[in-house]
Amino acid sequence: MNGMGAVSWRFIKVWRRNLWTYRRIWKVSFLTPLLEPLFFVAAFGLGLSGFIGDVAHGGKHFDYVTFIAPGLVATAIMNNAFFETTYASFVRMYYQKTFDGMLATPLSLEEIMIGEIVWSATKSVVAAMLMSGVLAILGFVHPWSVLTLVPTAFIGGLAFGAIGLWMTGITPHIEMFNLPVFLFITPMFLFSGTFFPVSSLPSWAAYAARAFPLYHLVELCRRAQIGAAESSLGISVVYLVAFSAIFTVLAVYAMKKRLIH
Repeated sequence: MNGMGAVSWRFIKVWRRNLWTYRRIWKVSFLTPLLEPLFFVAAFGLGLSGFIGDVAHGGKHFDYVTFIAPGLVATAIMNNAFFETTYASFVRMYYQKTFDGMLATPLSLEEIMIGEIVWSATKSVVAAMLMSGVLAILGFVHPWSVLTLVPTAFIGGLAFGAIGLWMTGITPHIEMFNLPVFLFITPMFLFSGTFFPVSSLPSWAAYAARAFPLYHLVELCRRAQIGAAESSLGISVVYLVAFSAIFTVLAVYAMKKRLIH
């Protein structure tokens, strides 16, 4: 595998290009992170919370809606980054030929791909702040977590943006993204501690869940937003940083093989 080539701050130009494009649809894009927590809180708060009662997590007890609130923020971080570097990046690569045009400029392929990943992480940060703001107003997360969550959202966005771009590099047709969504995103959404503590699973299932990047992102969000976690802060941060680095390299390699070789 070839190593990473020359990378400079020129990747910001790719980020800026995506921002300019995004400005045309930002009002519609902001609706999801604003309304999604209201729907979930209404559904779980009015429905399941009465049956479930308090949930023990990290040595503390929470009502069910408060417990799942940070998990919903983590899921939004994952979805915004992953779908940006899969479907959106695939459209820019295959249909719009945007990457081909960028490669005709002084930008290197590495800078283009890093710009894509950083842009996906930026979208995750915005979504996390909007959702956290709504949840804070409703009283389910600490108000100051709207700002303290930014580093967590950015790291999580880098992780899922990187693996999404890697999948774009190896996926032949856009219709085939249904496969990684079904086999990768859906199991994480269900079994990464979003809706129930991972510690309540059988031991073998708990170990498998802790291998998911979303589990570590959920734990970091809970630590920041409700002050409780069952995993080590250092382990979760190192896991996501390492995951981001590994899949950034893999994404660059896959895209280089697809676009240049």
